[in-house]
Amino acid sequence: MNRMSGETALGLAWIIALVASLAVLFIGEVLGQTPCVLCWFQRAFMFPLAIVLGLGLWWRDGRVGRYGIALALGGGAIALWHMGLYVGLVPERIQPCSATGPSCTDDNQLVFGIPIPLMALAAFALIGALSALSLKDTRT
Repeated sequence: MNRMSGETALGLAWIIALVASLAVLFIGEVLGQTPCVLCWFQRAFMFPLAIVLGLGLWWRDGRVGRYGIALALGGGAIALWHMGLYVGLVPERIQPCSATGPSCTDDNQLVFGIPIPLMALAAFALIGALSALSLKDTRT
């Protein structure tokens, strides 16, 4: 079986980060769905991922994957918390969303029947794994 090159892994991680960033902008700006508090925190990690990984590819920096891992771990932790809140594992009393803003747990968190927190968690996990894979290729 052929092994994926570090540059290919990094390229795939960047594509996932870019598509995820554009998707949340589409949901928020075009569809008009105001993001909940936890979605904002996840965006704070996803948007830089698209920029940092893209610049790493542009400059052919094979070590940029370490920043991808760090940002993916931070965003993934928030997405995991959000998913726990969404499915009811995290008690409502420690919910970070305000009573007047959009809910972190209602049906507005679904796109094509899939919870947004689950999509974010999957994206961060894939980006982190691909970023780690890109680092293995640079070691000799």
